Amino acid sequence: MQWIEPIWKMLWSNKALLAVLWEMHPGHPNLLPTYFEPMGRNYVRKPLLAREGANITVVRYGQTVIETPGDYGHEGFVYQDLYDLPDFDGSRPVLGSWIVDGEPAGLGIREGGLVTGNQGRFVPHVFEKR
Repeated sequence: MQWIEPIWKMLWSNKALLAVLWEMHPGHPNLLPTYFEPMGRNYVRKPLLAREGANITVVRYGQTVIETPGDYGHEGFVYQDLYDLPDFDGSRPVLGSWIVDGEPAGLGIREGGLVTGNQGRFVPHVFEKR
């Protein structure tokens, strides 16, 4: 079996979209402030095209707290306001949802540390229509 990723999927994978959405809808409750340059002392620097926690830099009060390795970032970065997720004994849950044809289809819970990488625990949940 071969999988072919649709070309439009690249648009949704580019974190520049986060900064553009913030420019278009500043203050929206479902968005974190995201910019193309640092705009404060507490932020997360993310490569435009990266995955699974690679090349992330977390800055608190102007000081780097953590930097993750990786091969990304040549194309540039965005700077997103730091939002501390709840910490449950070192695990910070991140929720991701899937929408298919406008309907909720699933939920994934990934747990990791301050930066969630590819070694984090992941539990998928599928929603079935009845």
